[in-house]
Amino acid sequence: MLIDKSIGPIIGPMVMCGVLTDEEGAAELKKIGAKDSKLLSPRQRQQLFGKIVKIVKGYKIVIISPAEIDASVKSDDGMNLNWLEAHKSAEIINALNPEKIIIDSPSNNVKNYRKYLIELLKNKKIEAVVEHKADVNHVECSAASILAKVTRDEEIEKIKKVVVEDFGSGYLADPKTIEFFDKYFETYPDIFRKSWAPYRKKADGKWQRKLGEFEE
Repeated sequence: MLIDKSIGPIIGPMVMCGVLTDEEGAAELKKIGAKDSKLLSPRQRQQLFGKIVKIVKGYKIVIISPAEIDASVKSDDGMNLNWLEAHKSAEIINALNPEKIIIDSPSNNVKNYRKYLIELLKNKKIEAVVEHKADVNHVECSAASILAKVTRDEEIEKIKKVVVEDFGSGYLADPKTIEFFDKYFETYPDIFRKSWAPYRKKADGKWQRKLGEFEE
């Protein structure tokens, strides 16, 4: 069983996915061309989505809202984004109940992340492989990354219908996202990850300008 997630953008949710498969299924995933979702076009990911869910024995997708992400980042109880991912990974693993897991660690301290995750699992004796670049090195995790990315893309399209504006991918490397962020960060606060440094900087600047106007 593999876990992968789609993280990093300033707009929209984080999406995590786990797939449950065996060696035969892994071989089939390789045959259909499953690879790290970042190496595929949106069209290719869409085409692979249906094939993957037919091959794997099970899968679970978890959507984490910007509000939940912000609450974790701003938490005073020791929670942070890495630990939030561990809790969501555990939710997926406990639901699918695999014999073995392969996890793409978001933390540089893989040993500590693995220990934290295991404590959250029902089966604490599970065989666990936790490493960086798991979505590149393991085809099962590649498949999970595809399901996560397609789901996130769908969530982004839902947001666009609400705001009636094409803001691109939601990543600040995208000029459309930058333009939308500059214009509407106050208008649609619920779609942004307000704990992200760019949003905090933008909001702090706005507050300082308003204070300056008041003092004048």
